[in-house]
Amino acid sequence: MIIRGIYKIVRCLRILGEMEKPPLPNDEDTAVIPESQLDSLAGEGSEEAVVEPLVRDGWDSKVEYFLAQVGFSVGLGNVWRFPYLCHQNGGGAFLLLYVLLMLLVGIPLFFLELAAGQAIRQGSIGVWKHISPKLAGIGYSSCVVCFFVALYYNVIIGWSLFYLGKSFQYPLPWQECPKYGNTTVPECAASNPTTYFWFREALDITDSINETGEFNPIITCCLLAAWTIVCLGMFKGIKSSAKVMYFSSVFPYVVLLCFLIRGLTLDGAAEGIKYMFYPKLEIWVEVQVWRQAATQVFFALGLGFGSVIAYSSYNPRNNNCHRDALTVSTINFLTSVLATLVVFAVLGFRAKDSAMRCVTRNLNMLEQLDPGYLPTFNTSNASTVTLEAYGEWFKTHGALVPLNLTTCSLEEELSKGVEGTGLAFIAFTEAMTLFPGSPFWSALFFLMLLNLGLSTMFGTMEGILAPLCDNFKVLKRHKTLLTVFSTIIGFVIGLLFTQRCGNYFVMMFDDYSATLPLIIVVVFECFSVSWLYGADRFLDDIEKMLHWRPPVVYKYLWKYVCLLAMIGLLGASLLRMCFKRPTYTAWNREKASEVILEYPDWALAVLAILIISATLPIPLGFIHSTLRNRTRRNSIASGLGSDTGGVYTKCSTVECDSPGAALLDEHLERNGFPKDSTSPFAEENLQLLPQREEVEHTEESTGV
Repeated sequence: MIIRGIYKIVRCLRILGEMEKPPLPNDEDTAVIPESQLDSLAGEGSEEAVVEPLVRDGWDSKVEYFLAQVGFSVGLGNVWRFPYLCHQNGGGAFLLLYVLLMLLVGIPLFFLELAAGQAIRQGSIGVWKHISPKLAGIGYSSCVVCFFVALYYNVIIGWSLFYLGKSFQYPLPWQECPKYGNTTVPECAASNPTTYFWFREALDITDSINETGEFNPIITCCLLAAWTIVCLGMFKGIKSSAKVMYFSSVFPYVVLLCFLIRGLTLDGAAEGIKYMFYPKLEIWVEVQVWRQAATQVFFALGLGFGSVIAYSSYNPRNNNCHRDALTVSTINFLTSVLATLVVFAVLGFRAKDSAMRCVTRNLNMLEQLDPGYLPTFNTSNASTVTLEAYGEWFKTHGALVPLNLTTCSLEEELSKGVEGTGLAFIAFTEAMTLFPGSPFWSALFFLMLLNLGLSTMFGTMEGILAPLCDNFKVLKRHKTLLTVFSTIIGFVIGLLFTQRCGNYFVMMFDDYSATLPLIIVVVFECFSVSWLYGADRFLDDIEKMLHWRPPVVYKYLWKYVCLLAMIGLLGASLLRMCFKRPTYTAWNREKASEVILEYPDWALAVLAILIISATLPIPLGFIHSTLRNRTRRNSIASGLGSDTGGVYTKCSTVECDSPGAALLDEHLERNGFPKDSTSPFAEENLQLLPQREEVEHTEESTGV
């Protein structure tokens, strides 16, 4: 017994000597251990054991990885959210602000996620569990948010499929208002054909979120088709999705270039682009503009989803992730600028056409008046009248004319319908009806939206599947079944969005279910790496991995600039929600126009549940790990005491009933932990003792 007790004490001290926070793993750490032994080391009864397979899936080439990362970060938001924000917030001034925040916040955080995933070779759950077991909840929160986003994002892909199918008609079905006999449908006549088609033919929408309505059968079928495509693309993991990326990531650029060339030849394109980039520097003093710019940087790079970490985890350790961070961020920004040029070239053409039709209507009305009211230009030929000339006359004489004339302002026309789905499914579709060969351009546009959505959707699903498979042995063995099951669940829950009121739930999820939880996730990510693990230590690990040290400026950006910026963004978002009741845009059938409505109380409760459920894993993970560590610590201490003939007590000196317990406390104190150790690092290191004992048992039995 005495010899055995001495042996236990020596082995305990040796383990404690190795209990410094482990650095990021090397390839050699896992390459020599067979997967069967890894299973035994993880513990058969551990549901949360991190499993690192012998040969982890990897990209067949750097091109596949690069296309996947670009395809995920470049999505629908680049096409419809960025142009809208640019237009609403000062044009060129917003671009400068966006670039500033991209350099100070976006690229450093993107590099952090790339480096962490590549070094640790795990999904988001495994990465943060490696930093500290108490932080595993960050990864679970990322998975929950990815799931919420996937639910409504695939609905948008379904809408794109619907419009793609309708594009193979001439004339396009949204080009003219439908008629019953010789009478135009009043709702369409009061709005316009594209708006009517979107709200009535495609969505058959209700007047508010309180009116549920039945399921839309066509959109339901489109949603089923969208989830089927995602399932087939993800069926073999990155081996299958990477092949799809060759088309889905490249094709949108071909379409954007085609639209840019075509758009620049249109009348009004120059006015649209000029209006877009005209700088209004005074907007820099508005907090709201900074909040929107930071949010767009945040979402443009896909921070917090876990997808960036998952994709980079399949890279070889010597991959230059720093260069990848700079390259992908630059391509993302340039894509947003390219999409903005395309959007405002086309919208400029649409706006000028609409303004000129307005001028024609007004000039026809002026011909009925006394010649004294008439302007000096030729009113009988509206094509010879410029918008500038009409605008100057209207400013001077418009109020004197006894008719209901309008300004026919190009700026007012440019500001209509340029946000979100309104841009893609109303404004852009209306502009394409004016193109020669409109069905071709319509099919091309919606095929581009389909591919943009799919490439982002693949990354979102990988942000769910990779962490779960890395962290649970059973799921890893049945990854194909997990993929199929996930898509089935996604479709079933997604039926919520195919009701007649489904568009309102899409807006709810898009505005609230992802924004706050993702910001919280990134705050914890940045804090964990820069303060808990240590920014210097993280840079040391990157240096070992890449064989060169990144600039020291990243240390200060992570510790101060990025962290404070994300906390400020979180605070601004919370204050906005507290002081302004959340609203949504609804379509009113009687008015044939959009109206702003407040969410009812039950909808606010749903919003709260979504936000809480997405962030709850973080505190739950911390509490679970703390309680489990204390239980294991007590069991380990009891075991040490029984082996040495004593009972473990928390000691203040080495004169204790249990020599093993005394030496344990003394060693913890010598290494910076309190003797009555309740510090998180001490507890989570103590939880490694059972695993280390199993390692030693394996070494003894196998002779390794």
